[in-house]
Amino acid sequence: MRLALAAPIAALALAGAGCGTGGVAAKGNTQSGEQLFKNHCAFCHTLASAGANGKTGPNLDDAFAGVRRSGRDWHFQDSTIRQVVADQIKFPAQRDEGPNMPPNLVKGHEVDDVAAYVASVAGTNASLAAGSAGAASGATTKSTNGKAIFTSNCASCHTLAAAGTHGTVGPDLDKLKPAFAVVKRQVTNGGAVMPAFKGKLTAAQIAAVAKFVSGHAGKK
Repeated sequence: MRLALAAPIAALALAGAGCGTGGVAAKGNTQSGEQLFKNHCAFCHTLASAGANGKTGPNLDDAFAGVRRSGRDWHFQDSTIRQVVADQIKFPAQRDEGPNMPPNLVKGHEVDDVAAYVASVAGTNASLAAGSAGAASGATTKSTNGKAIFTSNCASCHTLAAAGTHGTVGPDLDKLKPAFAVVKRQVTNGGAVMPAFKGKLTAAQIAAVAKFVSGHAGKK
């Protein structure tokens, strides 16, 4: 999920004036929203509270930190942020350049849940502190288990029955059935919406996930 929030202040002002396109967002379940965010959005967005470090879409902590400043000119209620997020999920902005977020990655009450979760944590001191703590500890997975690496980094975008994933942003790997060399190259260098994992995953981890995908794609 790639929320288009290049101009969050303007978007928030419109939502606050009742100009949202998706109707008033209900106050959803933040616990459910957190899991949905991790499953569908973490691949593309940074949100420290969710342990997400995606680079394809906007950094949600940065996008909303400013609007949480105290003061009449900057402060917006969580309900307004919730509305902006819900509208972006339902009607994502389409740009001429760069990858665009697909519409309806979550639907119905799940939209409200994700919006409520993001509004409750994005740009807050607690979320930013969580991100700082993670960076300070160098928190990265050291596993060389291909399935574990896949579910941690690829599940939100790809379908692969062997990993129990149903992502729709990237290709259905069970249908594509890519060879080891193809997966290794794609994971290393990225392409289109997919970011490069060189530097984020070690060579051994990239080889492990490529072996897992190529060995299990298309096999129930």
